[in-house]
Amino acid sequence: MLSTYQVKPRLSLLSAENIQDLHHYALKILSKTGVRVDSKPVRDMLAARLSPAMVNEDIIRLPSDLVEWALQSAPHVIDIHDRRGQLLFQLGADRHRFGIGVTALYYQDPLTDRLTPFGRKNMQEIVRLGGKLPLYDVISTVGVVQDVPPAVSDLYATLDMVANTIKPLVILISDESKFQSVLDLLEEVHGDLAHKPFVIPYFNPVSPLVMNEGTLDKMRLASERGLPYIISNYGMCGMSTPLTPAGTLAQLLAELLAGLVISQVIKEGAPVILGMLPAYFEMKTMINFYDSQSMLMNLACAELMAYYQLPWCGTSGSGTGWGPDLLAVETYWMNHLTVTMTKGGLSPFVGDTQTSKAFSATNTVYVHEIIRQSLDYAGGIRLDEESVGLDEIHAAGPGGHYLTSPTTLENYKSAYYSSPIFPRYSMETWEQKGHPAAIDVLRQYTLQLLKDLQAPEDHDEIMAEGERFIQNLA
Repeated sequence: MLSTYQVKPRLSLLSAENIQDLHHYALKILSKTGVRVDSKPVRDMLAARLSPAMVNEDIIRLPSDLVEWALQSAPHVIDIHDRRGQLLFQLGADRHRFGIGVTALYYQDPLTDRLTPFGRKNMQEIVRLGGKLPLYDVISTVGVVQDVPPAVSDLYATLDMVANTIKPLVILISDESKFQSVLDLLEEVHGDLAHKPFVIPYFNPVSPLVMNEGTLDKMRLASERGLPYIISNYGMCGMSTPLTPAGTLAQLLAELLAGLVISQVIKEGAPVILGMLPAYFEMKTMINFYDSQSMLMNLACAELMAYYQLPWCGTSGSGTGWGPDLLAVETYWMNHLTVTMTKGGLSPFVGDTQTSKAFSATNTVYVHEIIRQSLDYAGGIRLDEESVGLDEIHAAGPGGHYLTSPTTLENYKSAYYSSPIFPRYSMETWEQKGHPAAIDVLRQYTLQLLKDLQAPEDHDEIMAEGERFIQNLA
């Protein structure tokens, strides 16, 4: 008799020896080359734990024992709640998670692909869209709001996010000097952020090997508020990192481990999510982009963080293409199909296009389909005596059929993937319908979704409190 179990596809890149090698290379970079630490208070905190030989003005070299201490200090799992305090998932403990956003400068019209400066209406609409699509677990800062004065752009962007969804927020602040005010705003409209946190700030150190002052200041502020946060480095192979994947992985990993050490020195036990965005830089066009090698490095990062038992943040396959087109789809499929076979990660930036300068609602809707199918694929198949159905096979016999078998009648509606967007037309039906193009069907479906969006019940109250806060601040 067969045992009952789920058979799942497996995907791996690094052997145990490969992981040890990359860890060793990163430690060598940290102990020999070191990192530049631009914040004097943080330098002083590090220097208090190091011998004088490891400190050379703003260059700090980190020994392996301090890295090991930080790895042991950081939590292995981070509870993520929604705005109402409900525990949604444990990052680091279960399946891969997804989110929308990118801090785009432009909005791409779902019907015409025309680009316009990103505004508050776009933010409100896309946040509600991300809230409606169930497989987006978080909402990241979608765009840089440009129809308000720059001094309050980050504040209005955050207010429009928190008022238009109850999902967890990954916040990216364009003006570093406004980060504390953004946290004050969130506390004003929500209350204590540390209790069942739903806000995850996102920080970028500077490659190669620079922990810039703005990032370090924001890490300290986030720790003071008891918030989990993401440290993610954006590497451009051949420009800010070595051209080879191996060199890029070693350097980016060293930067992440430096960020981890600093996070734990600032506050021991601080919940931190580490991640890489390994892109390529083409000197001919001056464009950065993801490709198949990027996806391999993303997978390697997932495996390294699994080895460290830390939650991780990876690429979302975004930025490629000119909108909802074939160029974008190939990268999205490669990214999401591979990450769903990893554990404990987050891809928070679905939806951007035009090298991440624009945001596409149509991309967002289509990628939700990709995620649904990728998760189904990663879930595998059931294999046991009941699912084999020997009795039904015997009943059908040679030359029979299963159209009326109990398993078919009970499960045919849910046994396979059915898209809410694209009907399964035969060739004849497709001709009768006037040869519709799939992209046009997707555009119309997206427009219909955008028409039916609803705000949370407390939207008006939050907006009023937030507006008062921003006006008083100004």
